[in-house]
Amino acid sequence: MSYFQHHVFFCCNQRNPGDTCCNDHKAAEMQAYAKDRIRALGLKGRGKIRINKAGCLDRCDEGPVLVVYPDAVWYTYIDKEDIDEIIESHLVKGQIVERLKLEG
Repeated sequence: MSYFQHHVFFCCNQRNPGDTCCNDHKAAEMQAYAKDRIRALGLKGRGKIRINKAGCLDRCDEGPVLVVYPDAVWYTYIDKEDIDEIIESHLVKGQIVERLKLEG
């Protein structure tokens, strides 16, 4: 078993003005929210879930984006409700949120 059941990376890259980037869509705020939610639900730590910031994940044009490992499932999201759905459906129940899933 890996150290974490799920490791979630939020692209929090900030590009130059005019260039598309995830952080222009409140990515850092959504990452902090997800981290707080995981902690509040008692899902943080070894054998559970880790929420991290990442630099550019090279999918900013589809963003904001996050990726869940080891499942290698990529998501986009708009708001806290989308983050809650990813946490509840994918991270807790193991069900991919098809409406937010990105291809590849």
